[in-house]
Amino acid sequence: MATGFDNQAYLKVQSQEIRKRIAQFGGKLYLEFGGKLFDDYHASRVLPGFQPDSKIRMLCTLKEDVEIVIAVNAADIEKNKIRGDLGISYDEDVLRLIDTFRAMGLYVGSVVLTRYAGQSAAEAFYRRLSALDIRCYRHFPIAGYPSAVSHIVSDEGLGANEYVETERSLVVVTGPGPGSGKMATCLSQLYHEHKRGIAAGYAKFETFPIWNLPLQHPVNLAYEAATVDLSDVNMIDPYHLEAYGKTAVNYNRDVEIFPVLQAIFRRIQGDSPYASPTDMGVNMAGFCIVDDEVCRKAARMEILRRYYTACAEKLRGRGDEESVQKFELLMKQAEVTPELCPAIPAALKKAEETGAPAGAMVLPDGRLVTGKTSETLGAASALLLNALKAVGGLDHKFDLISAQVLEPVCKFKTQYLSHKNPRLHTDEMLISLTISALTNPIARLATEQLPALRGCDAHFSVILSTEDEMLLRRLGIHVSCQPRYEVARLYHR
Repeated sequence: MATGFDNQAYLKVQSQEIRKRIAQFGGKLYLEFGGKLFDDYHASRVLPGFQPDSKIRMLCTLKEDVEIVIAVNAADIEKNKIRGDLGISYDEDVLRLIDTFRAMGLYVGSVVLTRYAGQSAAEAFYRRLSALDIRCYRHFPIAGYPSAVSHIVSDEGLGANEYVETERSLVVVTGPGPGSGKMATCLSQLYHEHKRGIAAGYAKFETFPIWNLPLQHPVNLAYEAATVDLSDVNMIDPYHLEAYGKTAVNYNRDVEIFPVLQAIFRRIQGDSPYASPTDMGVNMAGFCIVDDEVCRKAARMEILRRYYTACAEKLRGRGDEESVQKFELLMKQAEVTPELCPAIPAALKKAEETGAPAGAMVLPDGRLVTGKTSETLGAASALLLNALKAVGGLDHKFDLISAQVLEPVCKFKTQYLSHKNPRLHTDEMLISLTISALTNPIARLATEQLPALRGCDAHFSVILSTEDEMLLRRLGIHVSCQPRYEVARLYHR
């Protein structure tokens, strides 16, 4: 796969920039960390070469100075808010985050329950954290936040929050999702530190939009595509343009809140350290792009995939026409059409020829491989099997899964599990392939090709089952589907 981003350079220059910002404020910095600290697959897709764990690895280079504070909204705990990508509640995700950080040698100092108002579930979580010997603090709703500055910056506002005891120079404030209260936690700490005579500053780390790329750059447009549900819109930072005469890209929420933040900084510290919302950021990703054209192409592909996902979600009843229209506008801005991905016309052609669901994949060397639905394999399973053959240089005539393995599995599905058809999903096919590999060296060779498919694009003529789609994504294959079901019925699983 072509590389457009220098990950090693990023780890170096990003950590240097954060150290500079710590020094700027006299030795202590509260860094609001937006987005995902690890498993940032969006960034790795639009910036080929960016590793999904780059940000957490970068923090590990500063681990002796880093302390992590996790903010979680008490109201989200009360209503049992679920992370869509993991399927777990926000309070459980806090515990997962703590385990993950600790496993990487990072120090987790405490948890902050934001917008705490005595919610029973939040109070139970507070007691649970205390029993686990995890320091937990409560921050309360502030009337008029964020516009009533004089009340916010007072002992009845930020001063009413519990002061979070921190030990290190870089305090990373993160959370399980949007709306966790990360910025409010940072502002509360600045207020308390100032009252105690401790010099401290605030900065923000958001990977996207990339401030020193053009507004209409596909990488920045791909960020808009990723946040369609939040209605984020990239825009030129007017404060940066006025202060420095230079164009920088930011997004609507940061631009809208900046005058309020400036007023809060001035009341807390006497002056604002920043002339623009872009000034608050420390993101250096734009300086590490080494092949702009590779990143442009990758970002366009991301927009196209997200468009097909939005169309499928609309059909499922989880999305709406407005979201699809936003994607269509983004596609025009980024000059994206379905022809950008060769797998799309190939999958549709294969489905038309066979009269059944089909798929196609673009291999790392640019070759196209297709797969069709058969009596024993679904389209996704057939495509994956054919891709493994092609990458491994195996003749298509070879049967990788013996009939002795395949037939009993298919029979088991219908006879004992009450499936309507015997066709194998991708996970079932891979298990069968692994069993065949015990006695078949060609099957073993095929299984060894799985890592080579990471980063490949695959498209299908129908919406895949949840099992197939999730497994392909776990293998690192980028999946998109036509917005239609294989069969015409109301209930689909």
